[in-house]
Amino acid sequence: MPEPEVRPFRRADRDQLTDLVNLHVAAVVPGVSVSVNTVLGDLERRPGEFITDPWVAERATLVAERREHIVAAAHLLRYRADAGVGEAYRDTAEINWFVHRPAASLWPDADRAADRLMRACLAQLARWNARVRYADGSLPAPLVYGVPRPWPHVRAVYERAGFRHTGDTEVILIARVADLPAHEPRPGVTVERTVGECGTRFTARADGHALGFIEVGTALARPERHARAAGLADIGNLHIEPGRHGTGLEHRLLAQAADWLRLCGIDRLVAYEGAAETDRLGLLTGAGFRELTRTDRGWEHRPG
Repeated sequence: MPEPEVRPFRRADRDQLTDLVNLHVAAVVPGVSVSVNTVLGDLERRPGEFITDPWVAERATLVAERREHIVAAAHLLRYRADAGVGEAYRDTAEINWFVHRPAASLWPDADRAADRLMRACLAQLARWNARVRYADGSLPAPLVYGVPRPWPHVRAVYERAGFRHTGDTEVILIARVADLPAHEPRPGVTVERTVGECGTRFTARADGHALGFIEVGTALARPERHARAAGLADIGNLHIEPGRHGTGLEHRLLAQAADWLRLCGIDRLVAYEGAAETDRLGLLTGAGFRELTRTDRGWEHRPG
């Protein structure tokens, strides 16, 4: 059986590459897919990464082709080595994302193609001679980063190549807005709506003092970026002042946010928490959230 061909991405690959990307997105987030333009734009720059993207010095996209079908693809980044780059990123390189079709009757040699592509990725990282080599799975779709648990085939490729998980594990949770606590006025407590750091902020106040706030982002489904993400929002921040935990304030803020999301036509809300944050996870699950998946962030190349 002839070996799969590994080569640089060509614009004619765009539809097949987008199908492969969406195959992986769909296993992580229900009802979300990205457009061809979104994928092509991500290969040139990552507008959402406004801090780290200007630090990128070089980009490379490679594909593995089998019988004129793209069965694997990877996007690589090299970061500058000058003082203007954050220390953690300075003089590093990474596999920004790596996707491939799992082995199946239609693609019996998919694992072989993925390993062949990975060897090409490692060769490119070696040519860049970066100080450290990282890996991730940051596809241009909401909630898809790290190496999500629904991608055991990608995890296996990383581990066979010598990448090791050295970072944190995050839990991604989802709730139907209809299942969130109902909004009930509370005497002496008012809630104001303002522009927040990560979305629309709802701040609970009593006697002129802020008790806590929640921020929800409703821009996950910008039509020029995502073909299907309507009805999806995320919690950007949820903060309760010390001494106010356990007073029901968290549920009140979630109820206020849910009332606003219904007006926006949003029916699903997602949240992210570190796996070690058991109290926060308990609060969210008690308010109607359930675990969607877990994702492992921080992969470093440590062969042998």
